[in-house]
Amino acid sequence: MLTQKQSELLAFLTSHMAEHDVPPSFDEMRDALGLASKSGIHRLVSGLEERGYIRRLANRARAIEILRPATAGQAITRAVSSAVEHVTLPLLGRIAAGTPIEALSDPTTHLEVPASMIGSGEHFALEIIGDSMTGAGILEGDTVLIQRADTAHHGDIVVALINKQEATLKTLLKEPGRVGLEAANPNYETRYFSTGEVEVQGKLAGLIRNY
Repeated sequence: MLTQKQSELLAFLTSHMAEHDVPPSFDEMRDALGLASKSGIHRLVSGLEERGYIRRLANRARAIEILRPATAGQAITRAVSSAVEHVTLPLLGRIAAGTPIEALSDPTTHLEVPASMIGSGEHFALEIIGDSMTGAGILEGDTVLIQRADTAHHGDIVVALINKQEATLKTLLKEPGRVGLEAANPNYETRYFSTGEVEVQGKLAGLIRNY
């Protein structure tokens, strides 16, 4: 059985070959599936090849042969997926889910995501470094989608700026006279600060993971 992304890629390959008589490039596959890098496409292509759906021919550009074309249902799924509205978010750099790192940088690249993944308001994306939020399902290398906000509720996962110098992703704890930044990994202790030392920069709105 194929994963959803593998099915989408197979359907895209099938429709592209039927229309153009040549396989799409890796960049075209990446754009069609809305992935941030070609490494994710390489893994999906390898998965299709391992399962006997396609075959890659050595020493030839765009050399993909479809052995088992997408079914009608897969093609419909891909067509619906292509029609989904996307939005472009600034990718501001990396943020620590571990020991805090330097404050957020200016945007250097952008990321296209389905509009359904985010709500109203302004959003941005960050790449996760570290393992302190693994208990919340946030792993190193993931990309988190953040809704800009300067306030948050107790228990929200937030981007916190510490003393205007360090940024980190943690669960916000509100207590009388102080705030805590709690990890989701028992190897990290909860850190406490006075209320003036921590500024909320945004709240977790979504997550993207490339397999």
